[in-house]
Amino acid sequence: MSQFVSLGDSEFKHPSWLTAFGTLAGYGIILFVLFVALFVLPYVVFAA
Repeated sequence: MSQFVSLGDSEFKHPSWLTAFGTLAGYGIILFVLFVALFVLPYVVFAA
C-alpha cells in the first residue's frame, strides 16, 4: 500500500536531470572559486 513510486537510476538519465545536475555542479564550482578568491587568498596573503 505504498504511495511512493520506486524510481530507478534510469529515471535520472533523462537530459533534463543531467542538465540540472550539471548546472548545480557548475554553480558549486564557481561559488567555491569565488570563496577562495575573496576570502581564503586574502587571508593567506595578509597573514603572511
